Amino acid sequence: MKPARIIVMTVALVAAVAAGYLMLNLSSTEKVQSVAQTVVKEVATDKVLVASSSLPIGSRLNKGNLNWQEWPESAIADGFITQSTRPDAVSELSGSIVRLPVFNGEPLRTEKVVDSHTNIMSSILPAGKRAVSTEITVETGAGGFILPNDRVDVIMVRNKDGAGFITETVLSNIRVLAIDQRIKEDEDGTKTAVGSTATLELTPQQTKIIAVAQQMASRLTLALRSVADGQESDTGGADYLLSRDNGANIQLIRSGQITNVGTSN
Repeated sequence: MKPARIIVMTVALVAAVAAGYLMLNLSSTEKVQSVAQTVVKEVATDKVLVASSSLPIGSRLNKGNLNWQEWPESAIADGFITQSTRPDAVSELSGSIVRLPVFNGEPLRTEKVVDSHTNIMSSILPAGKRAVSTEITVETGAGGFILPNDRVDVIMVRNKDGAGFITETVLSNIRVLAIDQRIKEDEDGTKTAVGSTATLELTPQQTKIIAVAQQMASRLTLALRSVADGQESDTGGADYLLSRDNGANIQLIRSGQITNVGTSN
């Protein structure tokens, strides 16, 4: 074969390869553009009312801790407060009370707040439970670290006929509903929040137990429990402090001792 023909064929082959490469790249670019056009679609959104800070139980809502945030309409769940349905929600809810914890950025749900004009504590209290308060100090309240929604044991300390003190756990794993806090200023000017009264969530039977314990005890101490203990039973108690007879017995408590003195009619 003549050299000239070989050169022509080589040039033609190179040109064909180059053309094929260009066509392949062009096809790939068109496919990428097509996919991009398919993926980029406008998502319908609405604005959802969210908390702009974490809100514990008992917090009051206001313009400073509420904010509107864009939210995909397909992800809006029942109970969310949207701007399209309640455009004045921020002003309407100002002053309302948080009855369940709300975290920063979490959408606000209607079932987590109560109107400020309602009885707040009764709104927080579950059905069948009672709210009972007991006095505490820094020493008897875990150094001031007990907060609402924590779990505690109630320990009774009493004098046994002048022969020393005995301790008894009368209630276990009890939920704290509220702490009545006051600001204490130390000698160096440091200010700390100190609880003087703890309100506990109890069953009707447990309210009787703590009522007896408050009369018998030299003092009641709250022992803070781990969050990991939250699944343990919280309905038991020191039933032995109560009369086991069928009638409505009258009990006399004197010097830490219980005596049945009769039956009420």
